[in-house]
Amino acid sequence: MSNAFPPCPACGSEYTYAMDPLLVCPECAHEWSPAEADEAAAEPVIRDAVGNELADGDTVTVVKDLKVKGSSTVVKVGTRVKNIRLVNGVGDHDIDCKVDGIGPMQLKSSVVKKI
Repeated sequence: MSNAFPPCPACGSEYTYAMDPLLVCPECAHEWSPAEADEAAAEPVIRDAVGNELADGDTVTVVKDLKVKGSSTVVKVGTRVKNIRLVNGVGDHDIDCKVDGIGPMQLKSSVVKKI
């Protein structure tokens, strides 16, 4: 028997069912509307400081000096970062990358500009 309903967004249970206009999870008692499930399924669009849409593998430049936490080094304005990867990082850091001379780090999309 195949369930045509999406899994529960709270606990991931596959045993969801419809009750009036809502979807319900019998395991955690979470209730949500099907419209919320459709919105959650759509990937968010990540944009740079200027408003350009970013994608995995893009090359970007840093638009302001960034202090590296726990170090005395600084990522200077104009530093080119190649082959970025979009992730759900800590806080609002949504770019995972490797900066030459510094190493792997996460950046906010608001401090980069797509080339």
